[in-house]
Amino acid sequence: MTVGVWILGDQLWTGQAALASCGNKKVPIILIESLQHVKAREYHKQKLVLVWSAMRHFAEELRQQGYDVTYKIADDFAQPLTEWVKENNINEVRVMAPADKPFLDIIKNLETLHVKSLQCCIKIIPNNHFLWTQEEFAQWAKGRKNLLMEYFYREGRKRFDILMEGDKPLGGNWNYDKDNRQPPKGKLYTPPAKWFETDAITQEVIDFVNSLTIPTYGELQDFRWGVTRAQALEVLDWFLHVRLANFGPFQDAMVVGEETMWHAMISPYLNIGLLHPLEVVQAAQKAFQENKLPLNSVEGFIRQVLGWREYMYGLYQHVGADYSEKNYFNHTEALPKFFWTGNTKMNCLHQVISQLLRIGYVHHIQRLMILSNFSLIAGFSPQQVESWFHTAFIDAYDWVMQTNVIGMGLFADGGILGSKPYASSANYINKMSNYCKGCAYDPKARTGEKACPFNFFYWDFLDRHRNKLEKQGRMSFILKNLDTMPEEELKAIRKLAREWHKKTKKYE
Repeated sequence: MTVGVWILGDQLWTGQAALASCGNKKVPIILIESLQHVKAREYHKQKLVLVWSAMRHFAEELRQQGYDVTYKIADDFAQPLTEWVKENNINEVRVMAPADKPFLDIIKNLETLHVKSLQCCIKIIPNNHFLWTQEEFAQWAKGRKNLLMEYFYREGRKRFDILMEGDKPLGGNWNYDKDNRQPPKGKLYTPPAKWFETDAITQEVIDFVNSLTIPTYGELQDFRWGVTRAQALEVLDWFLHVRLANFGPFQDAMVVGEETMWHAMISPYLNIGLLHPLEVVQAAQKAFQENKLPLNSVEGFIRQVLGWREYMYGLYQHVGADYSEKNYFNHTEALPKFFWTGNTKMNCLHQVISQLLRIGYVHHIQRLMILSNFSLIAGFSPQQVESWFHTAFIDAYDWVMQTNVIGMGLFADGGILGSKPYASSANYINKMSNYCKGCAYDPKARTGEKACPFNFFYWDFLDRHRNKLEKQGRMSFILKNLDTMPEEELKAIRKLAREWHKKTKKYE
């Protein structure tokens, strides 16, 4: 029997399950760039370059290791896969299970429509790019009243013996959030990010992406991301030795002109297979032990990988097929045009979206407390918001964005993931950033000409959804503030919210 391996664009790792299942045999391999696949949405130009350049570099690495690698650029997956099977007399195509459910459907349809006629089967090998299998997550979730990430994270710490002293957390606490939420004050002296010059392969991809006639998102004047495992390891090493020590205290801070602060910048590499989550977590623990780094910084980072990333994937696989259509608050407003241009008088949104357009990345608090928060309180359609996130971010995939946006960011799942909506007024932004300085709006004004939209939308959101929010225990104290608000002020807030939607140009 002749076996071949199909490697997907987010599985660029020699230890990936399908390739590993063949032992040391130099089986034929195929990688495919599908133009039809990237027409599904207006993907960021930076992401297209990252994935395609990383795929092409990985193909070259495999060839150097002695593999017979076929690399195709085609309209779809079916034709090049069929031709490759014929040319190599392949009886069984092995592919590692995709992280995204829609792509699993693509593979199953291919087997039905194209490969069976060639007397060839597609064998899906369980994904080994995550620390928890679907079955293990389901076993953890079984019988639980809630599936809070904190409990899952603690289980992961114990299971992989990370920052533990016996069966107790190192330092006595499971997390150090209280030490990791400092607002930016004075000169921060942030270290530069680890960027790279483009080589010939990447430049060829840049030229190719710039020649595309399909709709895309963002800019491509400059591309600085890594595209190989060696470069991804450099970024990880740079973070561990230059940034990690000061990562914790200011990980939630936002500053004009600071693209990356002390953040790791490894999510794009993790999500395409250039880094494995366990090696990242173990490297962080090793750096902590050898360099006596602050526990609050190291724990805060490890929680993002061992806790949040694994939890998002596990929950994505665990929830029902209708999760993507959840809309707890029945929000239907269309996204404003400025989500595609960054042209808005709200300085926080202008800063965040402008950076996103440039490099395809902003950090987790900018995503949660600026982009998602505004989308929630303004009443934008969860499905449009999720699709936009998937469009705009360099590290976006279906498994990443469904639970992060539908669940955490917009509370559209009604509390499956979170215990309360992450909704806030301009007060939070004013505290955790310097965006409000010089903005056209007053972060303290709820009504009037200079009222910040974050303020009037926040109170309008609480007013509109009071009945549902009262069921969330942690919201009761906040809702009591509505009772003390003068009716005339509440009427003015409602009017400002309605008028904003009427005046704002929507994306079409």
